[in-house]
Amino acid sequence: MTDFLIAPDPADPRLTRPVTGRDHMGAEVEIRVVEERPLTIFLNSQEIVTAMTIGDHPDLLAVGYLRNQNMLRADDELTGVDYDDELQTVVVRTARATNYEAKLKKKTRTSGCAVGTVFGDMMEALDGLALPQGEVRASALYALAKKINTAPSLYLEAGAIHGCVLCEGDRPLVYMEDVGRHNAVDKIAGWALMNRVRTADKLIYTTGRLTSEMVIKTAMMGVPALASRSGFTAWGVEIARQVGLTLIGRMRGKRFVCLSGAERLIWDVDPDSVAEEDPKHRRKSAADD
Repeated sequence: MTDFLIAPDPADPRLTRPVTGRDHMGAEVEIRVVEERPLTIFLNSQEIVTAMTIGDHPDLLAVGYLRNQNMLRADDELTGVDYDDELQTVVVRTARATNYEAKLKKKTRTSGCAVGTVFGDMMEALDGLALPQGEVRASALYALAKKINTAPSLYLEAGAIHGCVLCEGDRPLVYMEDVGRHNAVDKIAGWALMNRVRTADKLIYTTGRLTSEMVIKTAMMGVPALASRSGFTAWGVEIARQVGLTLIGRMRGKRFVCLSGAERLIWDVDPDSVAEEDPKHRRKSAADD
């Protein structure tokens, strides 16, 4: 897809495998299923976490995960990001000495589909955070939904996966997929940090639920708007309102709901003029996966 700087590659043989089974009529069928493999992330000499992931972009996932855990600072100098395919490890090295032993003792299992983990106080990094207050145009939301949901993806190839997309205006830029939406957004965070990308004018679109974890990670990246085909959690909405994040969910066809930052929405298109989605391109909600 020429619109994307990075897009899913559903033809990559490392990401899915063929599996034979029987369908509801007893006939033999072969389908492709998504791979799931461990990736252990180190920060300097300290082992931080082992994540279950599809295995693409391990460097971006590691850097983004550490940034969204507030273990990497925005101004940290990265001296190396080394991936060992045989050991399935990534070592992120910084000029600053790091030690997060105390933080690692406090873990919170999150609602991510592949069971995400956050360390330390989930809210500590949001203290005093005020996101930029850019506008979000309804016309851009409709355009993004069409481009993203019709793009070739592992979801359309094999299902059982989530996607997150970094967008600017009506243009999707970086489209990442993984077994958990938290991994997908961490890859985006890693890409943005390693490329020193300005995030104040961006939006993240996700196929997953708008949970506290997704809101926190979006805010940590300095992205002022988060949108999804799926629904909300109460804590996700509460945190979004606290930090000034525009939060838009239940984006299906002509419909969407904004529960935070609605004053920054620009209704610049008549919904009746928006074409309905082709059913074969519609993603299911996260709850359907």
